[in-house]
Amino acid sequence: MTVVSCPNCAKKIEWSDKNPYRPFCSERCKQIDLGAWAEEKYVIPAANPADDPLDDEPD
Repeated sequence: MTVVSCPNCAKKIEWSDKNPYRPFCSERCKQIDLGAWAEEKYVIPAANPADDPLDDEPD
């Protein structure tokens, strides 16, 4: 049995098919995390924004 900590509240939970909210312990913790993403509290940094080919201006 694999036991993990909920990323939101750190409660120990079993990682199994019995938990439809994994890696979270409950729907509440899952929704809190989703809300944090929606409020842009989490960010994924770009490797190097200067290398973005979409930012190049046409010649």
